[in-house]
Amino acid sequence: MDRRKRTHGIAAMTAVMILTAHGTLAEEKLARLSAGREKNKAEPVRQIVISIPDRKLALLEDGVVVKIWRTAVGTVSTPTPGGTYKIVNRVSNPSYYLPGKVIAAGPSNPVGTRWLGLSLKGFGIHGTNNPSSIGRKASHGCVRMKNRDVEELFDLVRVGDVVELHRERDERLSAIFHAGRQPSLVPDGKTPPVVVLAEAR
Repeated sequence: MDRRKRTHGIAAMTAVMILTAHGTLAEEKLARLSAGREKNKAEPVRQIVISIPDRKLALLEDGVVVKIWRTAVGTVSTPTPGGTYKIVNRVSNPSYYLPGKVIAAGPSNPVGTRWLGLSLKGFGIHGTNNPSSIGRKASHGCVRMKNRDVEELFDLVRVGDVVELHRERDERLSAIFHAGRQPSLVPDGKTPPVVVLAEAR
C-alpha cells in the first residue's frame, strides 16, 4: 500500500513538474511574442520631405533627418505638385510606358533603375538616364534622383511611408535643408530640433 501511495505521489509530482514546465515555456513564448510586438511598434517612422524650391529630398526617421539628396523637379510648364501623399509601389528596374511605346529597363530608360510610385497617379520618385538634370527644373512633374541615390533611398523606405512635397519654403523646410549652414528659428525663438546626419553631394 505504501509503495502504491509512493508511486502515485511520484507520478503526481512528475505531472505537476511537466505542467509547470509547459506553463513556463508558454509564458516565455508569450513574452517573446510581446517583445516582438513591442519591437515592431518601436520601428522608426520614416517620412520623405521634398523641397521643390531647394530641389532636395530629405529622409526623416522619427523626426531626425537621416540624409538629404539633390533632385530634379518639374519644369515651369510641367510642375511638381505640392501635397502629402504615400508610397504605393516600389519597382526595381522599371519599364517606361509612353502611348504606343515601351522602353525596357536599361541605360536609355528615362526613369532609371528605381521607381517609387506615389498615391497621386502618374507621379513618383525615380532615377534618371540624364544625371546632369539633377539640381534643375527638368522633369515632367516627377522627382528625379541620380540612380545611385534613388537606389539608396529605395532600400530605406516602404509602401505606406508618407511623402511631403512642398512648393514653398517655410520655417520647417529651412530647418531641414539649411540646418548645417544657418539654423532658422521657429516663432518662439528657439532653434528647431533638426539633426542632419548626412547629405549626398
